[in-house]
Amino acid sequence: MTNLFNYIDRPSPIHKMTGASKLVCLLLWSSAAMITYDTRFLTVLPILSLLLFILSKIRLHDVRVVLGFTAIFMVLNNLLVFLFAPQHGVSIYGTRHVLFTIGGNYVITQEQLFYHLNLILKYFATIPIVLLFVSTTNPSEFAASLNRIGVKYSIAYAVALALRYIPDVQLEYHEISQAQQARGIEMSKKENLVKRLKNASAILVPLILSSMDRIETISNAMELRCFGKHKKRTWYMGRKFSLLDILSIVFCACLLLLALFLNHVNGGRFYNPFAG
Repeated sequence: MTNLFNYIDRPSPIHKMTGASKLVCLLLWSSAAMITYDTRFLTVLPILSLLLFILSKIRLHDVRVVLGFTAIFMVLNNLLVFLFAPQHGVSIYGTRHVLFTIGGNYVITQEQLFYHLNLILKYFATIPIVLLFVSTTNPSEFAASLNRIGVKYSIAYAVALALRYIPDVQLEYHEISQAQQARGIEMSKKENLVKRLKNASAILVPLILSSMDRIETISNAMELRCFGKHKKRTWYMGRKFSLLDILSIVFCACLLLLALFLNHVNGGRFYNPFAG
């Protein structure tokens, strides 16, 4: 069974960081990648992401399915941008260097290709960090860290339950799928797409019903234990910030400041190599 958005336990420095510090780093890193279109800066972030993946000992094979969906979405996004705004790069950079004409308003320019390059770099700069955060963060430890930085413990616990529930849903989906296929419902690639989508309802309906039953069981168990009665609670996996946590947050904050500085130097969000 393929894991999606699941915690993968590995002996690495990234795993030793607290969940709260990783969340802060994720927000700072993502903000830095989103607020600027400086190609030089966006080229560095994917390289750093790859180094962090190596440091975390998370293999690309472990997250290949999510990376596949991301690649498909990235291609579709770029395609739709070109279809609806084929001259958007020209309007951004203020110049027009035509490479060849497809037909009508659809002209391939250096400016448009450069804009699409920046869009691709943004995906490579942010998606790996999100996957790294999910794959290296223990849900229970993450909830304890959130509560430590001031988040109400009921909210923190709800986040932990949501993260823990993802692999359970995956496992249950796999079990129901195997059971339905044993009854003769074809879900493999041998069947055509329309038939497979129709047969998927035989899996989704029992999956939804079992999920509702699981939610009721958890709610009753928490209510019987008087969850939420007190303003504070203790955590088995609560940890204090280490030097590594602090240094990581400082580094990501510097990335955000650098992105803001580049926006100021470039006179806007876009780095323009065609100017001058």
